[in-house]
Amino acid sequence: MRKPKSIKSLEELGRTRLSKSFFMRDFLYSEISNFYSIPNIPDDPDLAIAAGKNLCEALLEPLSDTFGGIAIRSAYRSREVNEFGNKHNLNCSTNEQSYADHIWDQRDADGYMGATACIVVKWFLPEFEKTGDWRPLAWWIHDHLPYSEMDFFPKLAAFNLTWHEKPKKIIYSYAKPQKGYLTNPKMHNYGGDHSEYYQAFPKPK
Repeated sequence: MRKPKSIKSLEELGRTRLSKSFFMRDFLYSEISNFYSIPNIPDDPDLAIAAGKNLCEALLEPLSDTFGGIAIRSAYRSREVNEFGNKHNLNCSTNEQSYADHIWDQRDADGYMGATACIVVKWFLPEFEKTGDWRPLAWWIHDHLPYSEMDFFPKLAAFNLTWHEKPKKIIYSYAKPQKGYLTNPKMHNYGGDHSEYYQAFPKPK
């Protein structure tokens, strides 16, 4: 598929089904794009679709099946949108750091494909509002899903969830009660069973 250059072709891209519950259009909205009138359109739609399908099928669908739905806060970014966000301190990394991450239609420096979405798990939100602790959800995902990275933020227990062809299995947080790394392959808490942290969670479906 070529980069859309008309409303009709952009509509066709948006109608592309990435998984049973998600379409490409679900991931194209961007506040930066909307407010500053910068088109958020992939240069390589086929690569964006391929990466998005893996993100949806491997991570977002299992989450939705188990917890009953998620809200997408931010997902795909074009290079133009991401570069603008980085230059204007709008919480965007450099383009090079965002390839195979928020920039789905560019492979990373090692040639690998990946995709990130910032999401909120609606089922978990009331619990988070009571406790302020995002870690039970992080450990559940760590134990059950083939993620590459998670980065948690202070509001709504929102977090970046990344699928990648070469997963890193890293959990990082900018939020209390534990800022910094929760786990990574070099930490002693990386392996084993963490179910003590999420005993009241639904069983995976």
